[in-house]
Amino acid sequence: MYNRAMPTKSELEAQLQTAIRDGDDMHKRTLRIVLSEWKLAEVERGEELDEAAAISLFQKQAKARREEIADAERAERPEIVESSQAELTYLETFLPQLLSQSELEQMVRASIQETGATEPSQMGLVMKDLMPRTAGRADGKQASEVVRKMLSSD
Repeated sequence: MYNRAMPTKSELEAQLQTAIRDGDDMHKRTLRIVLSEWKLAEVERGEELDEAAAISLFQKQAKARREEIADAERAERPEIVESSQAELTYLETFLPQLLSQSELEQMVRASIQETGATEPSQMGLVMKDLMPRTAGRADGKQASEVVRKMLSSD
């Protein structure tokens, strides 16, 4: 998985040029979609994307590929499954490494301690503190399950 700083738009554009030169259709197609979404997000925000927004953009694209794969499997379209899986694998190289279960639990404990939450009804308070810390390295659903479990067991 990706562990360095998020690539800049100009780095992605350089990768696109390389993919075009090499005739790499999958990378070319994927990078064009990402760059299109990147530019759209910049226009909507009125400023350049920061790293958190870039991570969010890549996560959104990865989620779209997972949905494409599921839809194509239901429709029995193996060629679409294969191309979407290749795109997903490529997109995941740009995402930060996911937290392990123990790392996530440790971050949840710290958030619970800092917020002073003691019961499940305070889950929103903990999640509000936790999600910026995870910065795209944990799935929100997984994080909420851990928070719920820990607040219920206290």
